[in-house]
Amino acid sequence: MSKLNLVKKYRSYYSAGKKPEIVEFEPISYLTIVGKGEPAGIEFTKKVEALYPLAYGVKGYYKDQGNDFAVPKLEGLWWIDEGKDFFEASREEWRWKLLIRMPEFVINDAIERIKPDIIKKKNNELIGEIEFEELFEGKCVQIMHIGPYSTEHETVNLLMKFIKEQGLTVNGLHHEIYLSDPRKVPSDKMKTIIRYPVK
Repeated sequence: MSKLNLVKKYRSYYSAGKKPEIVEFEPISYLTIVGKGEPAGIEFTKKVEALYPLAYGVKGYYKDQGNDFAVPKLEGLWWIDEGKDFFEASREEWRWKLLIRMPEFVINDAIERIKPDIIKKKNNELIGEIEFEELFEGKCVQIMHIGPYSTEHETVNLLMKFIKEQGLTVNGLHHEIYLSDPRKVPSDKMKTIIRYPVK
């Protein structure tokens, strides 16, 4: 049985250059869960631990039907309450929505059918908070950030300068795609795509 690899199939979605660039995407479906606080915090960790078991449960369900796929990279949308600067706010004020992209053949009925079994198996009620959601970012500006998360603001500044120079405005949330596993990759070599919807 062949296994669908979303990262390979959608190379343009999971790649970015070291300089800002304009890209465009169609509507995409994800498993999502929301929370608040710093990315190293307890809530963030627990919700990642809820998201992945359901993603692998969906994978197993479809594998049994002959539609196997590799669970792709973790992603995140980030924001804070209106009127505050994201990088100047405390990490406790950060709000986020974690995402794992799903293939086009995945439907909500299947997810809701298997969700109770995964909650019971993992003894994790947070799995019940996960939604199946379609997001449409359309035209975006993006860049590859190489290095620790703590230096992202420098890369974001480059992106914002480019957006202004192109006569565009931000039209959505700060979007990150985590290409590197921080447990395995030195912080100075980690790769993160930073993306903003624009108009």
